[in-house]
Amino acid sequence: MIIPQLARRFGVADVRNAVKDQPFMASLLYYFGILTQTGRTDFLETILNIPNLVARSLYVERLQERWPATYEDKTRVPELRKQVFRTGDLTPLVAFIEDRYFPILSNRDYRWTNELMVKLAFLTLLFDDRLYMLISETEMDHGYVDLSLIRRLDRRTLPALDLLLEFKYVGLQQITLTGEQVRAKTMDELASLSVVKRELQTAAEQARRYGRALSERYGLSDLRLYAVVGVGLERVVWQAL
Repeated sequence: MIIPQLARRFGVADVRNAVKDQPFMASLLYYFGILTQTGRTDFLETILNIPNLVARSLYVERLQERWPATYEDKTRVPELRKQVFRTGDLTPLVAFIEDRYFPILSNRDYRWTNELMVKLAFLTLLFDDRLYMLISETEMDHGYVDLSLIRRLDRRTLPALDLLLEFKYVGLQQITLTGEQVRAKTMDELASLSVVKRELQTAAEQARRYGRALSERYGLSDLRLYAVVGVGLERVVWQAL
């Protein structure tokens, strides 16, 4: 996660009145010890990451508890996860995010929504630290991988795929459509919109570049690559590369 700089004030009044944007919330997680500072970008922005597997597991598990609201949802998630791991098909997972995750979020979330919100949805659903090494915001070929799941060495004989996903986000104001209009369109119709198409292409280029570097680093022969674009908090458009 990259933010311009860490927030410095967290008194009661600050927490109550401050704008709850990504830098503020990331800074709060940093001072609580959930995130750690791992460096700076060329433009002196602060790079934050989850420091270790224990903190990462606690963080993601907490999100997993909050987001799937019903018992039925909680029992569906493991099967959705395994289907992606086995086949690489994101279709059922994306349908679950659109039907069950996005409706939880209120309209006021639109103001601060970006690709991080979409990434968190995939992260909480796909997280399995027993099977995978999770690579998130790791520097790779002069950039930062959004999300990769690389099978652990002692799990490489299992029928699971190595995955890399690059995320982008398009706000409703960028495509001048309402949420209802976006929900009414097919994924192909959304993918054909010029702004969405451009973001898909950018994500695809990054996924291919990072995928080559990641495959070389870990000796991977069949890393599956995906470009994923959130369209508002309504839909997810994706392409397997």
